[in-house]
Amino acid sequence: MRYSLTNIVWYSEKRKNILLLLKEGPRDIDRIKTSLNETSRSIMPQIKRLLQKKLIVQNGESYCLSEIGELIVDSIEPLLDTMRVIEENKEFWITRDLSFLPQHLFNRLGELGHYLLVEPDLNRMFELPREFKNNILKSKQVSSFISYVHPQIPSLYIELVDKGVHLSLFMTKTAFEKLKSEYPKEMKKILSSSGVELFLCNENIPLPTLAVTGWFTYLCFLNVEGRYDHWDIISFDESALLWGNELIEHYRSKSERIHFS
Repeated sequence: MRYSLTNIVWYSEKRKNILLLLKEGPRDIDRIKTSLNETSRSIMPQIKRLLQKKLIVQNGESYCLSEIGELIVDSIEPLLDTMRVIEENKEFWITRDLSFLPQHLFNRLGELGHYLLVEPDLNRMFELPREFKNNILKSKQVSSFISYVHPQIPSLYIELVDKGVHLSLFMTKTAFEKLKSEYPKEMKKILSSSGVELFLCNENIPLPTLAVTGWFTYLCFLNVEGRYDHWDIISFDESALLWGNELIEHYRSKSERIHFS
């Protein structure tokens, strides 16, 4: 029976895991068995099929990806990452409004990595989530976008300013006007700090909050009904930091810096 490359890669979890393992470097059969917690009897038939399809090659006692194998693994990894991100909390993702994402970052949603889903606490609805506040206060530099003004955001910004944290703040004009009118004293102190830079976004972005620091990315979403229901995510993966910083730079390109004397 002839098997297509699609069948070879996708129709066997063992073959897929072998390919992903060999992406990390050559392995002999013992190391492959140990890493995948398999036996020789279960793993050798899969290795033979991968050898037959030229997806892996054997050098002495070790196996490694062929050039074609590397190409295929490089292509399937992003898809597997995206599938894992969504499958971990499928109901959450299918009810989120993701229209704020530029296409290139939407396509790379899997880079959010091993994130934590922060559930709303009905007893603390008027408080910032502890996962967010505790971690942001440990940061030395923060880039943040907001279109939704949480009542504790001004005091959080002041606390960060007092700690000497450099703040790059990106806001919709609506959020900025709300902060100025409802928290004038706090905003005056925040904007008078030399460590704060403010950018006003020229578009109405349906993203309540994005915060990117040197060690985590935090995202708040609207649901598909256009409401903020306090389900958020936080990720400490390096790929999520890079992804979050790219999203910040995307909004920077759509914003105008405001200078204060």
